[in-house]
Amino acid sequence: MDIGVIGAGYVGLTTAACLAEIGHRVFCADNDLQKLDMLRKGDMPFFEPYLDSLVQSNRVRGRLEFTSQTEGELSRGEAIFICVGTPSLENGETDLSAIEQVGRIIAQRAREYRLIVEKSTVPVLSGYQLQKHLALYRGDDQFQFDVVANPEFLRQGSAVEDLLHPDRIVVGVDSSRAAELMGEIYRPLLEQSFVCPVHSPCKPRPPVPLVLTDLNSAEMIKHAANSFLAMKISFINMVADLCEATGADIEKVAEGIGLDPRIGAGFLRPGIGFGGSCFPKDLRAFVRTGEKFGCDFSLLKEVERINARRIDHFFKKIKDELWVLRGKRLGVWGLAFKPNTDDIRRAPSLEIIRRLLAEGAQVQAYDPQAMEKAKTEVPQIGYCKDPYEAARAVDALLLLTEWEEFRTVDWERVRGLVARPLLIDGRNLFSAAELASQGFQYIGLGRNASALTEAEQVAFKALGGG
Repeated sequence: MDIGVIGAGYVGLTTAACLAEIGHRVFCADNDLQKLDMLRKGDMPFFEPYLDSLVQSNRVRGRLEFTSQTEGELSRGEAIFICVGTPSLENGETDLSAIEQVGRIIAQRAREYRLIVEKSTVPVLSGYQLQKHLALYRGDDQFQFDVVANPEFLRQGSAVEDLLHPDRIVVGVDSSRAAELMGEIYRPLLEQSFVCPVHSPCKPRPPVPLVLTDLNSAEMIKHAANSFLAMKISFINMVADLCEATGADIEKVAEGIGLDPRIGAGFLRPGIGFGGSCFPKDLRAFVRTGEKFGCDFSLLKEVERINARRIDHFFKKIKDELWVLRGKRLGVWGLAFKPNTDDIRRAPSLEIIRRLLAEGAQVQAYDPQAMEKAKTEVPQIGYCKDPYEAARAVDALLLLTEWEEFRTVDWERVRGLVARPLLIDGRNLFSAAELASQGFQYIGLGRNASALTEAEQVAFKALGGG
């Protein structure tokens, strides 16, 4: 099929490249001329594993084209995927102005049937509002349309795999014609008839469930899913605090409850809180929607409050151990809000760094992908070429993003660089025993010396621990 994708941001570019990969001809439009120029030159506006190769290979094949002319996509694309930004307003509601603008352009310029696919994350009832908007502003009676809600479930750092190996495809429709067209678009994934470029050889995949529902339910699924995952994160962080207070071990607690199939192990890792462009925004929007319709969403308000307190909790650990921060040199490992991305939006690491600077500390940091973007937010810190440079002469190392690269550092080399062998782990990437064997004092989350094994306690006490 000929498909138009409006928006070359994170969701739009990934959607466009993957739809091209499964055999469609895709025209990706964006009003950011600088971004389009980058893409035409073969440069990527952000980091996402595998995405650059998919973009380039499908451009060479002639399946993927970038343009600033939305009208072109209206004339060539039977289906139009709307993948524009939907940021938060100050009151927590979703800013739908970009959706409204694209809808007006489509209504005024389309001359025949179009399938309008709502891919951007929007609150419930947005699809029906878009339907009214399209009908109100259409400039030609020949323009007929269906609006479909097709929420994305892409995780930054594994977005290509998530789209080509989906655990489900959710489609909200009001007509059989729209349902048939959406089935045709996703047929290669549903029938598993294409060769996946992400894994070589392609690993076996189970059948992909297709959740066919109404517009409202499809929109609700997206916000409910993200809010539930955020709730799991805040829950395990709350339990981690109790583990610290009582001497229990959060790693074992998470393992024990995660083995229950009704709970599952995913998102049960304690840390410094969730960030990024999705969870905080979607959680606030879902709360706001609930309030708008008179529903009690106080549970999700508490999820948000617990998450906000994670930075306070971690910063207290730093101050408790280092006492006075003024003049202290701290090394930061990790700036992105999660590994395998360069996204720093609402990254807890940046808030921690700002607080360190406000206390008079000196900060030097390393991240495999996010440093260029971080420089625009915190230009006053030092940026290092590798983890070892970030460790030089520091009074403590702070692990803030769990990049795989940090698991394999040469600890003997790091030990020779630091002024004080102290690691404060904001992601529980390491263990006290592992670090003690390398001569380091280790401070994690939800862990207590009394919960360690006898060998770990000996190693811990050798470093002056309790």
